[in-house]
Amino acid sequence: MLVRRVPLRLSAMLLAGSALAPPAAAQAQHTADDTDKTSGVLQTTRTDKGAIIVTADRFVPDGAITASKTTAPLIETPQSVSVISRDQIDLLNFIDVQQAVRYTAGVAGENYGPDLRFDFLRVRGFIPVQYIDGVQAPVSDTIDNVGLDLYGFEAVDILKGSASTLYGSTPPGGIYNLTSRRPSSQLGGEIQVKYGTDDFKQAAGTITGELTPGISARLTGLYRDRDSQTDFVTARRAYVAPAVSFEIGPDTKVTALGYYQWDRVEGDTNGFLPAAGVLFDNPVGRVRRSVNLGEPDYNFYRREQWGAGYELTHQFSSALRFTQNLRWTDYSEYQQVIYAGSLGADNRTVSRFNFPSRDDTQQFTVDNRLDASFATGDIEHRVLVGLDFRNYREQSAFGFGFASDIDLFDPVYSTAPIAVPAFGDNFTDIRLKQYGLYAQDQMKLGGFILTLSGRQDWTRITDYRIGFEGRDKQDKFTWRAGATYVTEAGVAPYLSYSTSFLTNVGSTFAGERFAPSEGKQWEVGIKYDARGLSDDVKLFATAAVFHIKQDNPLLTDPNNVFFDIQTGRVVSKGIELEAVARFYQKLSVNASYSYTDAKITRSDFAPEVGARLEATPRHKASLFVDYTQDLGALAGFGGGAGVRHLSSSPGVIPSTIGGELYSSPAVTLFDATLHYDLPGWRFAINGSNMFDKRYAGRCNGPTGCFFAQARQVIGTVTKQF
Repeated sequence: MLVRRVPLRLSAMLLAGSALAPPAAAQAQHTADDTDKTSGVLQTTRTDKGAIIVTADRFVPDGAITASKTTAPLIETPQSVSVISRDQIDLLNFIDVQQAVRYTAGVAGENYGPDLRFDFLRVRGFIPVQYIDGVQAPVSDTIDNVGLDLYGFEAVDILKGSASTLYGSTPPGGIYNLTSRRPSSQLGGEIQVKYGTDDFKQAAGTITGELTPGISARLTGLYRDRDSQTDFVTARRAYVAPAVSFEIGPDTKVTALGYYQWDRVEGDTNGFLPAAGVLFDNPVGRVRRSVNLGEPDYNFYRREQWGAGYELTHQFSSALRFTQNLRWTDYSEYQQVIYAGSLGADNRTVSRFNFPSRDDTQQFTVDNRLDASFATGDIEHRVLVGLDFRNYREQSAFGFGFASDIDLFDPVYSTAPIAVPAFGDNFTDIRLKQYGLYAQDQMKLGGFILTLSGRQDWTRITDYRIGFEGRDKQDKFTWRAGATYVTEAGVAPYLSYSTSFLTNVGSTFAGERFAPSEGKQWEVGIKYDARGLSDDVKLFATAAVFHIKQDNPLLTDPNNVFFDIQTGRVVSKGIELEAVARFYQKLSVNASYSYTDAKITRSDFAPEVGARLEATPRHKASLFVDYTQDLGALAGFGGGAGVRHLSSSPGVIPSTIGGELYSSPAVTLFDATLHYDLPGWRFAINGSNMFDKRYAGRCNGPTGCFFAQARQVIGTVTKQF
């Protein structure tokens, strides 16, 4: 969609409440027929012989619509796609999306530590854009993602690499989609409670079933009340998501999908700690990981959002199907935060800033597509033709002021009321309309599959702050070609080449309008789905080598450092290995390794040349193994252990601080779980960072450091019915 780079100091301040991001799209969900099954949750049964069997049918993914917008299986897609299923989420007790990618290749999460509001991700070095049920979330240049709760979704799907040929304006690194829990005609559901570290308390539940013949419904809800690893911080969240499916005759189905979420975080600064004491030693002493340099009685964050829409499918025949995904959304957030500005010469006195901000967005988006299957001689065709539209409106503003100093090692907070700085003119006041027409043909001859796709986008942007002169248009054509060969044993080598573009909003110091950034990617890989092995062995593995080149990114103007120019280039290249497996409904494995070399290769600002992209470790390796005993006195008992390694990663590129660079150190972390399953019940204790490793998740400046997640242990009791 759109990207804007903001003034350097303002950029750091905005990170307190949001991140700069481009939008995009994705859809990686199971087929509509899957709604007649249980919603991807662990199921426990006892056999006549007394064995306890924990069934996780969707632990290993097999299908995704993400990369093709069709029901083509993952193995036939000439691009790397990762699917984190509900079974995986429940087993490893992931709380949010940035935790869910811990064992996924090529994706880095938790870039600002355990943020209580957003999911900060990097895919192949770039910020991905969020989709919900196949249509774009209301993200913008000031809202990186909308932070919907992970409990409301069946899967997290990550398409790595270029995606513009089906989704329009997207970053070249990838996109991700959240698939909502869908109604089922079978009565079922669960009630779940959690309690853990930092007084983490959560109650959640979901129920689904048939209301009348042809009408099924689901209701999912959650309430969370928790503290934080930072002193005097509390967070509350309420989430509800209704869904109703209507079967209008044998060939037509409409599924209405809605959500509402309310968040309030009290007392948080969202990090912003001095590097002296977090990243390296402070001569005065050790900085507590829990220190709060804000004002607990003044700082707060409030967000309210809702979405309402539907998915319509109509089967004209066994060979022709129409799908429409539509959603209206409304998103509003407000925060006021006092946070660290600089560290004094005495290494303990911290000056502070006062930064209130607000952001309001409204969006309508719709995606229409026809999916046809036919043959020309021996060649089978799967043709997709689609038209999508997005109408997005955003207004944001901020204020800025100074606050009193505070002691880094012995903070004393204000007892007097603190005035909120006045808001200035709107920082953003825009409307964006984007139309996209796309087509794709998947041609199959035996085991060989050739995929060709192309898309034309028309984008109209109005910046109401500058009237008629604020009108801009950015049109672009993108295409993709890929080839896959699937053997009878389930081995599938593939090759693809694709182009992408990313809409940019704004202008240079001279007033020249930005053009879209343009990306090119080639990817070579091999996939394996173990179809030749026993039915009790489920496995999906991918190995990929990629090279991404992005021209015209927004980089710093060396003559006017508060502005950007488009004379640079970013290159990201690497290797990704990933496997998800489940053996005999007892042993589960998640394994991954990735090498990502993402850096600026051309810039008019010399310090940027050769600089690595932020928050992107070169090496990421992870392994989690879980086993459940099915027989004997310990039947139903199980446990697992995991290890994660991240190499060092830069927190900032040289141009944004003009001085010392800051990089987070390499770190190795250990996770563990214990669980006991009975028919209808599951008891689990999950722990992450078990040895309580203390480290900086990211540092982007002298007072821009964020502690990573400390040891977290959470107990969960789930009653299924």
